Amino acid sequence: MKFLFALILSMLCLSGFAAETKLRVHVANYPLKYFAERIGSSHIEVSFPAPKDQDPAFWQPSDDQILAYQKADLVLMNGATYSKWAEKTTLPRAKTIDTSASFKDKFIVIANAVTHSHGTAGMHSHDGISFTTWIDFQQAIAQARAVSEALGKKKPQAKADFDAGFIALKADLAALDARLLVVGKKLARQPVAASHPVYHYLARRYDLNLKEVLWEPEEVPTAEQMQGLQKLLATHPAKWMIWEGEPAKESVAKIAAIGLQSTVFDPCANVPASGDFLTVMKANVANMEKIVGH
Repeated sequence: MKFLFALILSMLCLSGFAAETKLRVHVANYPLKYFAERIGSSHIEVSFPAPKDQDPAFWQPSDDQILAYQKADLVLMNGATYSKWAEKTTLPRAKTIDTSASFKDKFIVIANAVTHSHGTAGMHSHDGISFTTWIDFQQAIAQARAVSEALGKKKPQAKADFDAGFIALKADLAALDARLLVVGKKLARQPVAASHPVYHYLARRYDLNLKEVLWEPEEVPTAEQMQGLQKLLATHPAKWMIWEGEPAKESVAKIAAIGLQSTVFDPCANVPASGDFLTVMKANVANMEKIVGH
């Protein structure tokens, strides 16, 4: 009798353990990490191994990290040529989801982009397909939906939870989208400058008349860069510069001297120093609303 009781108890424990096994999900960037965690909640374990000080789009994972991607239950990729390392790596097709596939016919192609570097990440170019897809919040919703559907197929017993998580996330993203549409209407195609060529989908969705330079927020612009900016402003008389990160105070002062105010719209491709994807995007939208005095 004792043996039978122990056997039944053991089987119940094993059954409970199996029911609680989390899906191992690897992601290509922080927005997908946030989407997966919001949607998957306690049913998944998300891994995003890119260092916090690197742009995930140009990061090169180690062999062990690539192996971990290959062994994951689910791999969520941004698509739009985002992860350059994946072009030379074989990922399991059945477990790899291109979250931007549903709108690939709407990708923006950039031609003749200048080669440059970000700190120690090496030289690269933004030539080709623009990959900061999620800052068009309708596209972000489409990517979140792809995450929800992929999780539901992998763990159908938790589909109701995934659906609920997606609905809540979609509402948050739709609210941001609505606010930026108002900003675009109020700007009414007034010229705006940007510090980096990452805002193509933002500009298209929200009808922003935007032209960019190629500056880094932590680096003070040189005399040559300032000349380039003034040349741009001669034909594109912007009053605001959008930075992808908090700019150096000297940079703010330099462009203020020629009549250009600064604000920040952080694409949030990597884990933020504080808060999360939603808090960063809410701050971005609030910054954009300041431009139109909302």
